[in-house]
Amino acid sequence: MTKIIVVGGGASGLVAAISAKRSGAEVIVLERNDTLAKKILITGNGKCNYWNEDQNLNHYHSSSEELLKDIITLENQKKVLNFFDELGIIPKIKNGYYYPYSNQAVAIKAALINEIENLKIEVLNNMFVEKIEKENDKFLVFTKNKTFSSDSVIIATGSKAAPKTGSDGNGYLLAKKFGHKIVPILPSLTQIYGDSFYYKEWNGIRLEAKVSLYEDDKLIKEETGEIHLTDYGVSGICIFNLSGLAAKGLAKKRKEIVLINFVPDLCFNNCTDFVKWLDKRNRNLNNRTIAKLFDGFINYKLVYLFLKLVQINPNLLWQDISDEKKLLLADIIINHKLNVLKVNDFLKAQVCSGGVNLSEINPKTMESFKVKNLYFTGEILDVDGDCGGYNLSFAWISGILAGEDIGDNNA
Repeated sequence: MTKIIVVGGGASGLVAAISAKRSGAEVIVLERNDTLAKKILITGNGKCNYWNEDQNLNHYHSSSEELLKDIITLENQKKVLNFFDELGIIPKIKNGYYYPYSNQAVAIKAALINEIENLKIEVLNNMFVEKIEKENDKFLVFTKNKTFSSDSVIIATGSKAAPKTGSDGNGYLLAKKFGHKIVPILPSLTQIYGDSFYYKEWNGIRLEAKVSLYEDDKLIKEETGEIHLTDYGVSGICIFNLSGLAAKGLAKKRKEIVLINFVPDLCFNNCTDFVKWLDKRNRNLNNRTIAKLFDGFINYKLVYLFLKLVQINPNLLWQDISDEKKLLLADIIINHKLNVLKVNDFLKAQVCSGGVNLSEINPKTMESFKVKNLYFTGEILDVDGDCGGYNLSFAWISGILAGEDIGDNNA
């Protein structure tokens, strides 16, 4: 019987262990924490958005994106849904987002651990793997207190994001010792810091906006939805989905700019069109002051901030403002520029970009091309997804592929 050691008892590691055990292999899970699946409990604000029915590849990012089409396949998507159906998870689906019906992340953790126990998979907590060596056809996995021998190893240690959950990047060191290239590790799905002096004045505002990331003046990505204005810049799901790309650009010394449109639903093509719309609104509202002209569709704190930035007296009438000032005000509302200084650090990041180079991994099995019977799953690989269940989606798929392949070899 094939003996497998799974290094890491998180999302992808547990799925890999279950898939391998179901195929008849002997499996041991080594987890550095005192409990399994620690990070799952904090996903989706504790609700665990574990899947998304929109599995378009543009929701995933990698330096080897062309390989994702061989991983995020329809067949593999069905395997994930079947897997959770077999675990007894009833999904609550909202706009394509899958949550456990209880809206509690602990339901996903419990379902995985229950299956681990049902299959009698050996789990050893508080086991930090210091190094892995291969001698002939066997792997030696060294921890502080014990050395384990196995036929195959699955490294599922996660990334460097959220280190309080045990993700400190140790898996990258294990991979490098086997000759694997590590694509630079950067924070992703995190907040963005800007360089302007007035952020304390908009701190705490939440609103709908369209945000566009430009790199060296080229549009890279756009998102529309709720953003949070903070005393350092911006946050929220839309911003998170830009942050990984911004971090990569900054690492390459490129200029990263986020443009914010605070009235995306009004669909103005340019500032001139916006000014014409305000001209019409002014005529319909009987010459209200400029501040009152914006009542009802822009947060009042932002109105006064923007008027101050453009140096317009809020008590003036619209027709008393120069055409130049009108265009400046329109521009600051629909093309608000935030020069990106940095993204937040690993402590606040939900995931990382970068990791074990995907080109060195068999996309159909997650096995290393460099070392036979060595597998990588989940966040340790150079794949990161948008908010919306995509990082867990990749964890499930990669875990199933690795576990099934080892099981097939065991048959």
